[in-house]
Amino acid sequence: MLVLDLLVFHRHSRVVRSREALAWSALWIVLATAFAGVLFFWQGRQIALEFVTGYVLELSLSIDNLFIFLVIFRYFAVPEQHQRKVLFWGILGALFMRAAFILAGVGLIQRFHWILYVLGALLIYSGIRLGFSGEHQVDPARNPAVRALRRLMPVTDDFQGGHFFVRGWKGNPGLYATPLLVVLAVIETTDLLFAVDSIPAVLAVTLNAFIVYTSNVFAILGLRSMYFAVSRLMNVFRFLHTGLALVLILVGVKMIAADYYRVPTLLTLGVIALVLLVSIVASVALPPKAA
Repeated sequence: MLVLDLLVFHRHSRVVRSREALAWSALWIVLATAFAGVLFFWQGRQIALEFVTGYVLELSLSIDNLFIFLVIFRYFAVPEQHQRKVLFWGILGALFMRAAFILAGVGLIQRFHWILYVLGALLIYSGIRLGFSGEHQVDPARNPAVRALRRLMPVTDDFQGGHFFVRGWKGNPGLYATPLLVVLAVIETTDLLFAVDSIPAVLAVTLNAFIVYTSNVFAILGLRSMYFAVSRLMNVFRFLHTGLALVLILVGVKMIAADYYRVPTLLTLGVIALVLLVSIVASVALPPKAA
């Protein structure tokens, strides 16, 4: 699907309209649902339920990424027609990084059981921090990847179409990075920080590495289309951060209490869906007062 997206459907840079993005978002959700159906007939009801729970959890936590993408694109003034390309390569890098995270996390938990308590505490801390701050904070100017990139090679002052590199700039020879590559570096390192929250959350649902990774993959692949579908509506959901913070805290408690009480997967899915629904309904019903 990624290859088709890059080489067939979106070969040329252009602005993505909301209606088209909504259609692609719906397609990714349909594909995830179909995959859950395959799992149901292939490995049984429990495995399929774990995938759906992990997918919903990862997708809901990934929504927070959308706010950060918006901040980054606005900070660097990235033209709309080039945003899809940056997100494509950012998501591709995230798939490889998260695979390494998941394999390492599952292996460590199976070898050192006490790590479950550490990850649970980390989720609770992240939830409390998100609840009080209102959003994950990001400062593109202080991003270590940006500083390292600027030390390694010169960067042009302006965007050079949809290119990450250009050879020769303003009559000067040599290879130059463009601001588009800087934006990609910020998005990759930001996703790395988000993985510290989201992957332990899915590990609280299941330690099946295949289910953890595929639920991550489907959520991440649909994230780019979702960004273009809802980027103009993000400020409407003002209580969503509160709901996501509560989800992190509840999942952290579930992970710590797993040795004493096993919370059914169906109940976990129901609670996550209820919290997100209440936060969205509250955001619509109680809009911010006009300044």
